[in-house]
Amino acid sequence: MSETLQAMLRSAIPAVDFCSMRYQRSRDELLTVRQNVPEPVRRYDDAGVMVTICHDGGLGYAATCDLTPSGLTEAVRRAKRFAAMTARKGVTDFGAIAMPAPQGEYVGPEEIPWASVSLGEKFDRLRKAAARLKIDDRIVDWETSFWHTDAESLYITGNGGCVRQQMNYFAPAMSVTANQGSQTQTRTLGSLRGQCKQGGMEVLEMCQFKHAPRQLAEEALALLQADDCPTGTMPLLLASDQMMLQIHESIGHPLELDRILGDERNYAGTSFVTPEMFGTYPYGSKLLNVTFDPTRPEQFASYGYDDEGATAKKEFVIQDGILRRGLGGVISQARGGIPGVANGRACSWNRPPIDRMANLNVEPGDATLAEMIAQVERGVYMKTNKSWSIDDSRNKFQFGCEYAELIENGKLTKVVKNPNYRGLSATFWRSLKAVGKKETVGVFGTPYCGKGEPNQCIRVGHASPACLFDNVDIFGGA
Repeated sequence: MSETLQAMLRSAIPAVDFCSMRYQRSRDELLTVRQNVPEPVRRYDDAGVMVTICHDGGLGYAATCDLTPSGLTEAVRRAKRFAAMTARKGVTDFGAIAMPAPQGEYVGPEEIPWASVSLGEKFDRLRKAAARLKIDDRIVDWETSFWHTDAESLYITGNGGCVRQQMNYFAPAMSVTANQGSQTQTRTLGSLRGQCKQGGMEVLEMCQFKHAPRQLAEEALALLQADDCPTGTMPLLLASDQMMLQIHESIGHPLELDRILGDERNYAGTSFVTPEMFGTYPYGSKLLNVTFDPTRPEQFASYGYDDEGATAKKEFVIQDGILRRGLGGVISQARGGIPGVANGRACSWNRPPIDRMANLNVEPGDATLAEMIAQVERGVYMKTNKSWSIDDSRNKFQFGCEYAELIENGKLTKVVKNPNYRGLSATFWRSLKAVGKKETVGVFGTPYCGKGEPNQCIRVGHASPACLFDNVDIFGGA
């Protein structure tokens, strides 16, 4: 980003109580090989500026992709108009909120730059991995893909703030589908792009991209011959790639402060959590420790500053089972009087920041995987999310997984298919019986977390150990 752009943005800032200019640019490249055939390369390049103005207690936004002085002047004019329209008419006095004036820079990791590897070599890696998925005639569909995004941003404020950030996002994916008669089963690499991380081509080594195809194909074939998952109330051991979804839906979304304050109820829903719960509510057993941590470099939603200018840092959201703080940025914290985190985030230059989880992680415990399995007389070990359903208060849920194994008398015995479980967020986490050691931790995420009107599809990261829960309602069936 040139000094010229910074000077142009700063010169466009009007004389108001607060103004920010947030420039964002993203360049995407998507490569896919399906059934050993390369598909056309898809590339996208998108850039623009969001103007935010607070004046006389009002708040206004305007976005533009016209990155000229006249384009910025017009965006400022519209933002000022909207701020004037809302001045002294809302429940929130935005003029009373002290917005940050950050100074700094953040550059995400990239050991092997995406651009340093030729297009031909990238497709060669995809073709080789795809070929290793087709190990049997019952494999009827198989696919590998790379999705890389180079993103940069510049945040300028009228009160002296200036932040530059540069990130590289990489989401490798792999899928294999097997069929026999009326049975069809699919295995993926950590669910749909669940292996997404920040970094370059070194991410492939982190997620074992070269070695995963054979195992996934064999598991898909094994599922064809498997019995349905048993039904009953029993212990449930969740692998880290399914913990990703469990954290996301039944901790992340319920703790977003804008939901708790009622902003999202017409679209994404509300939350069973109320403001009075913070500081006292037993969200889980004493083994549950959850952190908001955008400082972990390789995770998908790491950054130095959020899109409201707040400095990112690791915070305990749930500590020893007790709910400590919400997932709300500067504005939501001021509105609700609830402690939050640096998570005012926007998916693009043409969206304003709203409260979004970033990296939300369960901290490791002291149990090995073998020790957790040994505790179970009869239960189920589930991997990799396949389906999800949760009510609009983010409480009652039902999740399905791709793959499962029975646990009998402290040992893994046989594969079972179509495993599902259900529960209530308000009680499920209190059934947490054991938390895996660091060796069981997996780093996962999603590029597809949707929320907001107009909709924002944003990147989220989740790291978690395997976890054992007691007395869970488990059932089989597609």
